[in-house]
Amino acid sequence: MNPAEWEKKGTYVRIQGHKVFVYDSGGNKQTICILHGYPTSSLDYHKVIPILEKKYRVIVHDHLGFGFSEKPQKYSYSLMEQADIALLLWQYLKIKSAHLVAHDYGTSVATEIIARRNMSIEPVKLLSLTLCNGSVHIELAKLRLIQKLLRNKLIGPLIARLSTKRVFARNMKQLWYDKSKLDQEDLDAMWEMLIYNNGKTVLAKITQYLRDRVIFWHRWVGGLIKTDINTNILWGENDPITGAKVAKVHHSEMKNSKLILLAKVGHYPMLEAPERWAQLLLEALKK
Repeated sequence: MNPAEWEKKGTYVRIQGHKVFVYDSGGNKQTICILHGYPTSSLDYHKVIPILEKKYRVIVHDHLGFGFSEKPQKYSYSLMEQADIALLLWQYLKIKSAHLVAHDYGTSVATEIIARRNMSIEPVKLLSLTLCNGSVHIELAKLRLIQKLLRNKLIGPLIARLSTKRVFARNMKQLWYDKSKLDQEDLDAMWEMLIYNNGKTVLAKITQYLRDRVIFWHRWVGGLIKTDINTNILWGENDPITGAKVAKVHHSEMKNSKLILLAKVGHYPMLEAPERWAQLLLEALKK
């Protein structure tokens, strides 16, 4: 699906003075709220939403700095503020309760929400948590060179400005187990969403989230260890950044967790194996 088609399916909401793009399938069904990953957007879910929305109301938005959402130059891009935006958006949409699904960058936003829940701050009641290929355990992640360069405060902005679609495509293809499953249309759309509205100018700022994961390790990993929420660890087993080892660590630490590994699938299972990922998620949420 190209970005123009995706934009028509969503809408814009102003949250804390910033324009946020959101897809909301609507209806009176139980809700799934999705937090997408880095450096992509809500469009990552276009293949699985038609499956999920047969049973659920599905909501996924672009974090600030991503996709069609506003990309302010003067903004911290802290994961805590991204959590604020998500919760305020869901409240604006009158969501009382939801299953929370998070991938990659979104897993850290989700764990901030869980940390608040552990302190009885829960503006939206969470029915379950699903974590998908994220590096909350930053010490276990095998970061790509481009991530390390963008994280560097001195050269990160320059690397972002000089980045090209060719370099982006090469790095993205390395995240797929079966590279033939990465459609050229999806790759084109990812790049277009990244550079939309001068997105490259905020990319280095956003990448500082990797430092947040170190600074707030005890808050976020600790939050997952303490939580009593039913959690599904739905994971692409052959992810070169956060493979099965990371998923198994989460499973061992979390008392109410279930481990679901997708064999021969990389970092973006919702795009590489959409039908399998969606069906496994639906089965997990039934229990």
